[in-house]
Amino acid sequence: MTQAAPPQPQMPQFTQQQKMATLLGVLLALFLAALDQTVVSTATPEIIKDLKFETSWITWLTTAYLVTSTATLPIWGKLSDLYGRRRIVVAGVILFTLASMLCGLAQDPTQLVLYRALQGLGSAAIFSTAFAVVGDIFTPQERPKYQGLFGAVFGLSSVIGPFAGGLLTDYVSWRWVFYINVPVAAVALWFIFSKMPPLQSGRRGKIDYVGGALLLIAVIPLLLALTLAPDTYAWGSAQIIGMFATSLVAFILFVVQEIRTGEPIVDMKLFSNRTYSITAIAAFLMGAAFLGTIVFLPLFMVNVLGVSATRAGASLTPLTLGVVLGNVLSGQLVARIGKYKPVLLGSLVLLLAGFLILVFTLHPDESQASIVAKLVLLGIGLGPSIPLYTQLMINTAPRDKIGMASSSATFLRQMGSTIGVAVLGTVFASSLTHQFETRVTPVVPQEMKAMFASQQTRGGEGSSQTSGFDEKKITSEVHQRFEDQKKLAKAALIDNEPAAMKKLAQDPNTPEAYRTTLASGEVSAQAKPYLKMAYDNTVKQLDKADQKAASAVHDVSVAFKTAWTEAIRGIFEVGLIVVVLGMIVTALIPEVPFIKQGGPRQGPPVME
Repeated sequence: MTQAAPPQPQMPQFTQQQKMATLLGVLLALFLAALDQTVVSTATPEIIKDLKFETSWITWLTTAYLVTSTATLPIWGKLSDLYGRRRIVVAGVILFTLASMLCGLAQDPTQLVLYRALQGLGSAAIFSTAFAVVGDIFTPQERPKYQGLFGAVFGLSSVIGPFAGGLLTDYVSWRWVFYINVPVAAVALWFIFSKMPPLQSGRRGKIDYVGGALLLIAVIPLLLALTLAPDTYAWGSAQIIGMFATSLVAFILFVVQEIRTGEPIVDMKLFSNRTYSITAIAAFLMGAAFLGTIVFLPLFMVNVLGVSATRAGASLTPLTLGVVLGNVLSGQLVARIGKYKPVLLGSLVLLLAGFLILVFTLHPDESQASIVAKLVLLGIGLGPSIPLYTQLMINTAPRDKIGMASSSATFLRQMGSTIGVAVLGTVFASSLTHQFETRVTPVVPQEMKAMFASQQTRGGEGSSQTSGFDEKKITSEVHQRFEDQKKLAKAALIDNEPAAMKKLAQDPNTPEAYRTTLASGEVSAQAKPYLKMAYDNTVKQLDKADQKAASAVHDVSVAFKTAWTEAIRGIFEVGLIVVVLGMIVTALIPEVPFIKQGGPRQGPPVME
């Protein structure tokens, strides 16, 4: 089914040099914001240690950034439509850089959390504008060719970020993971000021302050509730219910305000276009599918395959490379065939295949190479969804609302990711608890329960810090205990060392017939043969107990890994349902063919 595209004003004419310089400046700004997310995550343990974060404050390092970077996206998008892309990108880069410097100077947790929130404001300005710039300077036919560059920026930042963050933290200071943003920002600002046109729509309008306030009241409590539950507050607690209620009421008032006002932050009329509204739903669903994979697969790597947290994080590199490859290839295909929908559906078929393979083949004996292959397939399937849905929404919006469409697409994707992780995390925690109760607890010997108690880690997003179940280490520790008992028995029963004899006499497992002799610390010649026999029997019993303990540890290890595998498999089963829903919704999107730009100017971006 094909839906006619809305009339579009004639595009302004830019030279190829202007286009490339503008694109480079925006990509540098985007790299600045994307790099910070991965660099900071590597330095977080050292930051927590140095600034003495209380446990209750740790999550706010990311929560503060997430809330402001998501909640203000539509507002920045509207501002870029009113005042031009260059002004908003510059404001975002300067704000982000200033906040980065303040983060590096922070002396306590409160300061750092506040400055991270300020960083989020800057990053929202950058993210909301980046895709809109592509819509401003390139025709619909050209846009797909360059969309892969945005995926490449995210891929490059996710590869470089952890490595750079580790080096700076280990050899300089964690503060430099923030200071490093300054030179990158300086280069980006030079390109933007010297090469980038203002990209103004030529129209002016009033800012909807009431709508902006209602949007923040609707989004911030929702994000806080999804982030804080169920670790800080239970889902049914008054705090969480109160935040959800506040968000719902504010959202309803926001929609009413946007319908009534002449200059809405989010124009509800855009959703009357079926392509725009259905694409928005698909972007939301794919956001949930994307982040769920990133969050939960490292848990499998750590707790089942037994790799370190660092290696588990690095194992996502193939997924990132797959996303970049999917971005680039999908853009070229769309540009060649002139349609988005076939490429999106094809990528979703690959994504569906990746989830199906994970659901039906994930097992405790999985090799790391096998996981890498599956991640590449997932990445290729996920890659096209990030830029193509955004470009579809941009293509169906009037030119003076490209910023609104771009920021709305990013906002919906991030909301999908946040809600998806919150829901999946709750499902995962419940499933993991059930799996431990039914699989692990029954096979743990009574005498070993204390040893294994620490191995049953809580499920959820924060569980990535667990070191997994180290069967070799525990078996070695248990074996060493039996070896120590053998040494004690030899020292007491064969070598007749007084201290060892008295220690063994105090052991409740020592037969009563030997305790008097051992407690005296002296052995007669007649008693030595009997003690030798006792030693031989003791060694045999200890060897049997050692083997039994090793077998018990192995059984618990198998149960532990199976429990984690089944819990994570459940996550991918839910993800599979989300992907199927996303595929159905995508199939319903009316195809908008590429159009030739023409007609009189109706407020296109202008050069200054």
